[in-house]
This record gives sequence, structure tokens and C-alpha cells, in this order.
Amino acid sequence: MKIETLSVHVGRETDPGTGAVVPPMHLSTTFERDPDGEFSRGFTYTRPDNPTRRALEQCLAALEGGADATAYASGSAASLAVFSLLRPGDHVVAPIEAYHGTAMQIRDLLGPMGVEYTFVDMTNLHAVRDAMTGRTRLLWIETPSNPMLKISDIGTLAELAHGRDALVCVDNTFATPVWQRPFEHGADLVMHSSTKYFGGHSDLMGGVVIVREKGEVADKLRVYQATAGSVPSPFDCWLLRRSLTTLPCRVRAQTQTAEQLARFLDKHPRVERVMYPGLETHPSHALARKQMSGFGAMLSFLVRGGRDEAFSVAARLRLFTRATSLGGVETLIEHRASIEGPHSVTPQNLLRISVGLEHADDLIADLEQALAN
Repeated sequence: MKIETLSVHVGRETDPGTGAVVPPMHLSTTFERDPDGEFSRGFTYTRPDNPTRRALEQCLAALEGGADATAYASGSAASLAVFSLLRPGDHVVAPIEAYHGTAMQIRDLLGPMGVEYTFVDMTNLHAVRDAMTGRTRLLWIETPSNPMLKISDIGTLAELAHGRDALVCVDNTFATPVWQRPFEHGADLVMHSSTKYFGGHSDLMGGVVIVREKGEVADKLRVYQATAGSVPSPFDCWLLRRSLTTLPCRVRAQTQTAEQLARFLDKHPRVERVMYPGLETHPSHALARKQMSGFGAMLSFLVRGGRDEAFSVAARLRLFTRATSLGGVETLIEHRASIEGPHSVTPQNLLRISVGLEHADDLIADLEQALAN
């Protein structure tokens, strides 16, 4: 089935008891035993499993074409679940330029626990190959990357990692399964901050890890989910499952507008450079066309000048909301370097845009007046 059909039907079956088309929300924290002490209905306590969360996980796995999924209370909790597979002495290779929270987890949480790590330019295959050791157990890929929209070759990187018996996890938050299917290129795990496009309305927090196939890794993640306890509430699961029904429509509309904004900015004299993989001038445009079916609704651009000029442009915008996060129906703009901390490699004149569902003409007019002033 196509992704539009999956997003509507998987985990959203008509309630057999009432005939309700919209599934009910199960808020109960505990579940009744049978007279013989067993749990024949499949649920014991809401931390290890919950009917509303199970329906969500089924849908998320189906959207990515995976075998199973575990949902978490945030994207950070989801990435940490993947890192929980590592043990002291293991080695992880991760991108220099990526979501700064992921890098913080690797440096500040994994490092003190004895996990070794190397940050590399993931677009440089030679650098990745040189960084891998006999102890490398995980290759973390983020493509397109945050916030400079770099494209990494998932297929080739997966071959490198599997040659060292290392797992490959792809953060697919920016592209979503609408535009990129990491499992088809050899990934073992796919991670999302479901706060973003999956939620799509800036009103819930969540994360998910999807596995390509069931087995030892999937079992370990399920045990970690229940033991660590960083699970989403039934209400957040219900909201998220509801939002998934419109995911393909939202992402396609947002992407169409993003391309128009990118082409407008690419021609503007006050813009030094636009980072959007859909532009033919993007250094990895050909690779993006090869492994993606669309280019997404995220873009960044460099304002001519420096930090002050970038802040000035952002301050004059009227329709763009200056806020962290992405993937919602409202268009957001953010100066990334100012929140990423001392390890940031983001240029000081970079502004990142998460394109919403406003009309492209209105957003372009707003950009035009902000840049002209």
C-alpha cells in the first residue's frame, strides 16, 4: 500500500466494541488480570505497553517499511535508546554537523560511560572509512543534516559499516518517510523526533526508533523502553496517531513551498548562499535525487554580512515565527549558531527555515521586505 493509505488505516481500525471510526484513547495505567492470574488480553501496565501506544507504533513501523517500532517521550529519548545498545569500549562514528543534542548525548553521556566516539564529515567517505575501527559498533547518519542540509550517501555508508559488523542508524526527521526510505538503502535502524513532522502541529513531544527486522536489536530496544520508562503518554500517542493521517499531504505541500522560497532566496543579492538539496547548485543535488523522492521542507541561507545582519533580517519578518523546532504548520525561522553552544560549526550568518502551510507568495513577500530593509 502507498504511504497515504498506510497513514490513514494502520493502527486506526474501527473500534469493535462501539463501531467508533476514531479509535478510543486508553488512559489506564494498569490492566486487570484474568481469574487464573494471566493477562490474556495482552496488557499488564502502561509503561511496558499500552493499546494507544501499540497502535501508534504499528503505524510508524509501516510508514518506514520496518518490522517494529518503539515510541519514546522525545526525540532525544529515542536517540538515547539507540545509544543504549552500546557498551564500554564500543565505538560510534557520528557526523560533525548534525542536531547538536545528538552530539551532546555522545560527548556528555556516552563518553563518560566508556563509549568511544569520532565525529567526521559524513559526506567524506574516505574520512568515514578512516574513522572506523575494529570496535566500531554504530554508524549514526543524519541526512539531510541539521542545519546545513548536507546529504550523506546512505547506501555506501551502510556497506562500509556492515563490513565492520556495525549497525547503521539514520535520523530521518528532516526527510520523513514521504521523501526518504533509509531501509531501502541498507539502514538497520531509523530514528525520528516525532515532535516534528509526525506531530506536525507544534503541540506534542515524542520520538521513535524503527527496526528493519525483528530480532536481538528489536528485543533489546523493547526491553530498554520498558525499563528506562521514557515513554509517551497515551494522550500524546493519540494526538500523534491522529496527526499521521495528514503527514503525506502536509509534507508535500510544505516541500512545494520550500522549493519556491529556496529559488527566490538563491537569486537575492543580500543572500550569500542557499542550502537546499532541491537546488541544482547544491553540491549533493545528484545524490539527493538518487536516494530521495523529494527534497523536504527545510532550508537554510546565509545572509550577507555576519551575525548582526542575520539577526536583523529575522527580526523584521512578520509571518515567520522566530522559534526553535520544525515540521509544524507555521513557518519558523531560527538563528541556529546562537543556541548550539561552543561546539557549533554552524556559520554565524545562517538562518534556518522550517516551511509551514502558509501560501508561498505571502512568505516570499515577507522575506522580500525583510531583506530589502
